[in-house]
Amino acid sequence: MMMNKRNFVTAGVGLAGLWTSATSSHAAPSPAGKALGGPVLLTISGAIAKPNRGALDTTIDQMMGKHGIQFDNAHALDAAALARMAAVTIKPTLEYDSKPHTLKGPLLTTVLAAAGVAAGSPVQVLLRAVDGYNVTVSMADVQAWRMIVATHIDGQPMALGGLGPQWAVYDADVLPAFKDKPVKERFGPCPWGLYHIEVKKA
Repeated sequence: MMMNKRNFVTAGVGLAGLWTSATSSHAAPSPAGKALGGPVLLTISGAIAKPNRGALDTTIDQMMGKHGIQFDNAHALDAAALARMAAVTIKPTLEYDSKPHTLKGPLLTTVLAAAGVAAGSPVQVLLRAVDGYNVTVSMADVQAWRMIVATHIDGQPMALGGLGPQWAVYDADVLPAFKDKPVKERFGPCPWGLYHIEVKKA
C-alpha cells in the first residue's frame, strides 16, 4: 500500500477546478454517443473494460490535468449512476470528533465492476482526492476491508467542501488491521473528496 501525504497547498487549485471539470466532462459524449444526465462526480481510468468517455481533454479536464492524470478512455459516473448501485451502510468512529457516524454508498468493488473491473482481479487501485491526496490499495484489500464509496453521511449527501463528493472508506471499528490503532491512524487509505480512480495491473 502506497500513499502520498495530504497536501492542502494544492487544494485551492483542485477545488476551484472541480466544478469546471465535473460539469464539462458530463457534456462530452461517450464513445457510444450518449452523455450522462448530470455532472461527472467520479472517473475511473486505466485497466478497465467498459469505458463510456474518451481521452482526457487538457482544456476541459483541468483538475485532472493538474494532477498529472492521463488516459485514452475512462468510465464516468454521475450522482444518478452511483445512486442506482446497491448501497451498503457502515458506522465507523471518525477521527474528526471520535464519534460514530453513518456512512452509506456502494461497495468500491461494485463501482469498479461498472467500469468492467471484476472483483478478484489482480490489480491495484489508486484513489485520488480533489486536493491531490492519493493512495494505492490492492484489490485484495479493497475486498477484505469491504471499502465503500460513501455518498452520504448521517443521512445527508456529502458536500464538496466537506467530505464529498465521495469518500472511499471502510468500517475501521471492526477490521483487525485498524480497530486497535488510535482513531487518528485508522483512515490513511481512505481519501475523502474522492473524484478519480486509476486501475493498474499488478
